[in-house]
Amino acid sequence: MAKTGNAVTKKLGNNKRWGLIIALVVLVGIGVFAFNLLNKNTGQGTQTLPTEISVDEALQKREAGAFILDVREQEEWDQVHIPGATLIPLAQLPERLSEVPKDQEVVVVCRSGNRSQAGRDILLDAGFSQVASMNGGMNNWSEKGYPTASGR
Repeated sequence: MAKTGNAVTKKLGNNKRWGLIIALVVLVGIGVFAFNLLNKNTGQGTQTLPTEISVDEALQKREAGAFILDVREQEEWDQVHIPGATLIPLAQLPERLSEVPKDQEVVVVCRSGNRSQAGRDILLDAGFSQVASMNGGMNNWSEKGYPTASGR
Protein backbone atom coordinates (compact mmCIF):
# COMPACT_ATOMS: atom_id res chain seq x y z
CA MET A 1 0.00 0.00 0.00
CA ALA A 2 2.80 2.39 0.80
CA LYS A 3 4.17 2.07 -2.73
CA THR A 4 0.77 2.80 -4.27
CA GLY A 5 0.33 5.89 -2.07
CA ASN A 6 3.76 7.23 -3.09
CA ALA A 7 2.96 6.75 -6.78
CA VAL A 8 -0.30 8.68 -6.39
CA THR A 9 1.47 11.45 -4.47
CA LYS A 10 4.19 11.71 -7.15
CA LYS A 11 1.60 11.85 -9.93
CA LEU A 12 -0.34 14.60 -8.14
CA GLY A 13 2.91 16.53 -7.53
CA ASN A 14 3.81 16.37 -11.23
CA ASN A 15 0.32 17.55 -12.19
CA LYS A 16 0.60 20.50 -9.83
CA ARG A 17 3.96 21.48 -11.33
CA TRP A 18 2.57 21.32 -14.85
CA GLY A 19 -0.44 23.32 -13.77
CA LEU A 20 1.82 26.02 -12.32
CA ILE A 21 3.97 26.07 -15.47
CA ILE A 22 0.91 26.41 -17.70
CA ALA A 23 -0.52 29.18 -15.50
CA LEU A 24 2.81 31.03 -15.62
CA VAL A 25 2.99 30.78 -19.43
CA VAL A 26 -0.58 32.09 -19.75
CA LEU A 27 0.16 35.04 -17.43
CA VAL A 28 3.33 35.96 -19.33
CA GLY A 29 1.38 35.78 -22.60
CA ILE A 30 -1.30 38.08 -21.26
CA GLY A 31 1.37 40.51 -20.06
CA VAL A 32 3.11 40.60 -23.45
CA PHE A 33 -0.23 41.06 -25.23
CA ALA A 34 -1.18 43.94 -22.92
CA PHE A 35 2.24 45.61 -23.33
CA ASN A 36 2.02 45.45 -27.13
CA LEU A 37 -1.55 46.70 -27.11
CA LEU A 38 -0.63 49.70 -24.94
CA ASN A 39 2.36 50.58 -27.12
CA LYS A 40 0.29 50.25 -30.28
CA ASN A 41 -2.36 52.61 -28.92
CA THR A 42 0.19 55.29 -28.03
CA GLY A 43 1.93 55.01 -31.37
CA GLN A 44 5.26 54.79 -29.62
CA GLY A 45 5.84 51.06 -29.80
CA THR A 46 7.29 51.14 -33.32
CA GLN A 47 9.49 54.22 -33.13
CA THR A 48 12.60 53.62 -35.24
CA LEU A 49 14.35 56.99 -34.83
CA PRO A 50 15.74 58.59 -31.72
CA THR A 51 13.07 60.98 -30.47
CA GLU A 52 15.48 63.92 -30.63
CA ILE A 53 18.32 64.55 -33.08
CA SER A 54 20.97 67.23 -33.56
CA VAL A 55 20.93 69.74 -36.41
CA ASP A 56 23.82 67.80 -37.96
CA GLU A 57 21.73 64.61 -37.97
CA ALA A 58 18.73 66.57 -39.27
CA LEU A 59 20.81 67.85 -42.21
CA GLN A 60 21.86 64.28 -43.03
CA LYS A 61 18.26 63.06 -42.83
CA ARG A 62 17.08 65.98 -45.02
CA GLU A 63 19.69 65.12 -47.62
CA ALA A 64 18.56 61.48 -47.47
CA GLY A 65 14.95 62.51 -48.22
CA ALA A 66 13.34 62.93 -44.80
CA PHE A 67 10.19 65.04 -44.59
CA ILE A 68 11.04 68.28 -42.75
CA LEU A 69 8.04 69.59 -40.81
CA ASP A 70 8.29 73.15 -39.49
CA VAL A 71 5.77 73.80 -36.69
CA ARG A 72 6.46 77.52 -36.22
CA GLU A 73 4.12 80.37 -37.18
CA GLN A 74 3.92 81.89 -40.68
CA GLU A 75 5.82 85.06 -39.66
CA GLU A 76 8.76 82.99 -38.36
CA TRP A 77 8.71 80.85 -41.49
CA ASP A 78 8.77 83.93 -43.72
CA GLN A 79 11.92 85.17 -41.97
CA VAL A 80 13.89 81.94 -42.36
CA HIS A 81 13.18 78.26 -42.97
CA ILE A 82 14.80 75.11 -44.28
CA PRO A 83 14.43 74.84 -48.07
CA GLY A 84 11.95 72.11 -48.97
CA ALA A 85 10.39 72.04 -45.50
CA THR A 86 6.63 72.03 -45.00
CA LEU A 87 5.00 74.56 -42.67
CA ILE A 88 2.19 73.35 -40.43
CA PRO A 89 1.95 75.55 -37.32
CA LEU A 90 1.83 73.51 -34.12
CA ALA A 91 -1.72 74.63 -33.26
CA GLN A 92 -2.94 73.33 -36.65
CA LEU A 93 -1.03 70.04 -36.63
CA PRO A 94 -3.73 67.81 -35.07
CA GLU A 95 -6.19 68.83 -37.82
CA ARG A 96 -3.62 68.55 -40.64
CA LEU A 97 -2.04 65.16 -39.89
CA SER A 98 -3.05 63.89 -43.34
CA GLU A 99 -0.48 66.29 -44.86
CA VAL A 100 2.38 64.46 -43.13
CA PRO A 101 3.59 61.24 -44.78
CA LYS A 102 3.50 58.12 -42.60
CA ASP A 103 5.82 56.17 -44.87
CA GLN A 104 8.98 58.25 -44.47
CA GLU A 105 11.11 59.75 -41.73
CA VAL A 106 9.81 63.03 -40.33
CA VAL A 107 12.04 65.64 -38.69
CA VAL A 108 10.06 68.25 -36.73
CA VAL A 109 11.59 71.73 -36.54
CA CYS A 110 10.83 74.97 -34.66
CA ARG A 111 12.80 78.02 -33.51
CA SER A 112 14.65 76.54 -30.52
CA GLY A 113 13.46 72.94 -30.11
CA ASN A 114 10.55 73.21 -27.66
CA ARG A 115 7.60 73.27 -30.06
CA SER A 116 9.22 70.59 -32.21
CA GLN A 117 9.11 68.21 -29.22
CA ALA A 118 5.39 68.89 -28.84
CA GLY A 119 4.88 68.36 -32.58
CA ARG A 120 6.84 65.11 -32.45
CA ASP A 121 4.67 63.87 -29.59
CA ILE A 122 1.47 64.75 -31.48
CA LEU A 123 2.69 62.67 -34.43
CA LEU A 124 3.76 59.76 -32.25
CA ASP A 125 0.40 59.76 -30.47
CA ALA A 126 -1.30 59.74 -33.89
CA GLY A 127 0.56 56.56 -34.87
CA PHE A 128 3.51 57.92 -36.83
CA SER A 129 6.51 55.66 -36.31
CA GLN A 130 9.50 57.52 -37.77
CA VAL A 131 9.54 60.91 -36.05
CA ALA A 132 12.26 62.97 -34.38
CA SER A 133 12.46 66.56 -33.19
CA MET A 134 15.48 68.69 -34.08
CA ASN A 135 17.30 69.84 -30.96
CA GLY A 136 18.20 73.54 -31.05
CA GLY A 137 15.78 74.36 -33.86
CA MET A 138 16.31 76.96 -36.55
CA ASN A 139 18.53 78.93 -34.18
CA ASN A 140 21.18 76.18 -34.26
CA TRP A 141 20.53 75.36 -37.92
CA SER A 142 21.26 78.97 -38.93
CA GLU A 143 24.29 79.21 -36.60
CA LYS A 144 25.80 76.19 -38.38
CA GLY A 145 25.39 77.94 -41.73
CA TYR A 146 23.14 75.22 -43.15
CA PRO A 147 20.91 76.09 -46.14
CA THR A 148 18.04 78.49 -45.45
CA ALA A 149 15.39 80.31 -47.42
CA SER A 150 13.12 83.24 -46.61
CA GLY A 151 9.71 84.41 -47.75
CA ARG A 152 6.69 82.34 -48.62
